[in-house]
Amino acid sequence: MNLVSSRPRNLARPSRRYLRRIGLRMSPSRISALLAAGLLILGFLPFVKLGLVVNGLILGSVIALGAIGLTLVYGILKLGNFAHGDYMALGAYVAFFIVDGVLPRVGIEGAGLGPFTFGFPVLIALPLAAAVVALGAIALDALIYRRLRDRAASTAILMMASLGVAISIRGLVQLIWSGETQHYPRESRQVFHLPMDVRIPPDGLFVAVLAVILVAGVYGLLTYTKMGKAMRATSDNPTLALVSGINTRQVVWWTWGIGGALAAIAGVLLAVVQAQLLPIMGWKFLIPLFAAVILGGIGNPYGALIGALIVGVSMELSTQWINPSYKPAVAFAIMIGVLLARPRGIFGDTQ
Repeated sequence: MNLVSSRPRNLARPSRRYLRRIGLRMSPSRISALLAAGLLILGFLPFVKLGLVVNGLILGSVIALGAIGLTLVYGILKLGNFAHGDYMALGAYVAFFIVDGVLPRVGIEGAGLGPFTFGFPVLIALPLAAAVVALGAIALDALIYRRLRDRAASTAILMMASLGVAISIRGLVQLIWSGETQHYPRESRQVFHLPMDVRIPPDGLFVAVLAVILVAGVYGLLTYTKMGKAMRATSDNPTLALVSGINTRQVVWWTWGIGGALAAIAGVLLAVVQAQLLPIMGWKFLIPLFAAVILGGIGNPYGALIGALIVGVSMELSTQWINPSYKPAVAFAIMIGVLLARPRGIFGDTQ
């Protein structure tokens, strides 16, 4: 199916103003170079432990996957989805069901794949969980959000609906898997020892590498594919995109599918890093997600990436001086500070 037919010239190449708004004029290489330089300087400060910076980058990688999906949904639908954290938890539990209940019946089980604590079943369950949550997100849009949009519901009503969806998903997870702590099958592994007393768990390295690959994939999708151009045009002006021949309903499906898949993968990776699953794990992660989105610029996927890494490093560095249980409070403080000082975020639109 052709997504675009008889599209005007101005939609083939989105305006410079919009490109600035979603951060496409600053390439990922430049953004990465600036961020790497800042983290390098930070890591060599005498009062900062470099190991915490590394841990923060790993945590930021997980936050980035969730935040990019969250900001994509806002960029297209102008919806701050409170259920996004629970999509993460749902993805983690669907993967747990596949690893613990489905694959052992066909003789696929085990833990300790190479240097990693998890086994091959987790790698099989990861894309399956992403597909399940992506389809679930699309179905929820068709059942709830699209009906509200067709009735011209306000943004506040849509956000309250997403809050109800979040509570429902959390209740469903507790009903099926109970509220007790669950674990993926795992075996202990040695951490990698680097200079300056830096210790990197192999699982953390896997999480960071996978996050980089997925973020690069999202960048390629938004920049070089027909669907990505349609998503950008729809975000810029939905009415003009519709009358120009873009199938905006399909764009919405892709947006929910990508957001749901990234959330599910982030949930599985979070469960791997934390070595446990809890029904409230996604809800507790919601504040860092929104902090990253607001810091980078609402509706800006590349800003969400930078915001996520900054939030992740800040949360981990805070444990050098305060109790680790207050890490979400650090993310909340960042969010409030940005809203007060620069509401549009680092890469947000000036208009």
